[in-house]
Amino acid sequence: MSVSFDIRAQVGWITLERPKAMNALTREMVQAMTATLTSWQRDTAVRTVVLTGTGPAFCAGADLKQAGDPVGPGEKDYLDVIVDFFNLLRAFPKPVIAAVNGLALAGGLETVMCCDLVVAGRSARFGDAHSNFGVFPGGGGAAILPRKVPANVAKYLLFTGDSLPADEMQRHGLVNEVVADAELAARAQALAEKLAAKSPVVLARMKRVANEATDKSARDALRDEELELRNHQRSWDIQEGLRAFAEKRQPQFRGY
Repeated sequence: MSVSFDIRAQVGWITLERPKAMNALTREMVQAMTATLTSWQRDTAVRTVVLTGTGPAFCAGADLKQAGDPVGPGEKDYLDVIVDFFNLLRAFPKPVIAAVNGLALAGGLETVMCCDLVVAGRSARFGDAHSNFGVFPGGGGAAILPRKVPANVAKYLLFTGDSLPADEMQRHGLVNEVVADAELAARAQALAEKLAAKSPVVLARMKRVANEATDKSARDALRDEELELRNHQRSWDIQEGLRAFAEKRQPQFRGY
């Protein structure tokens, strides 16, 4: 299957393990990740998720050998399967961190853009690469990349097929942190554990409002935030947080 799943201190790790193929995504890998993420949505043992790869690449994108495989009537083709995965990853109700260990190209870059936070090893590079093979992106390369980085940077990556280093992509806003390659896993785990200590329900609500804000006017986004706050005021976690503040202790959140 070439992908492994592990839970470490309330952090669910998804590790792509197809290094000789630069972790190119097969249909089976994508379906396994979709199934695991679906099960983790309501699993209280998982409060955050980290997605990473092994070897010289985080992910080089889709396995193009499978992209055109025929399917039977009514069956999902490869594009359907990978779009389902991307949609689930973007809307996943818990924070998702991309720990980028090497090349993130094409669908690999699109996978990174589905994540909430990006921690990159210093040797990591990011590129669209679709144009190198006459392939059109289908997971956000052309539609989402200009929302993540300046438009001219997005077009440079799209048109040239070149990749840019982690430090530069941090300056452009795609990457949150750049760390030494040897420190990547430890830093991603530490950041994930920090998020895992927060209220799961407040993070889920923050994520939804933030994800949808860019598609709304400022006025509508503020109204959405206010309505979500009204709803959140009924939660156990906000009451626990206020009690903990008054009692000068760490809150013990339950996620509802």
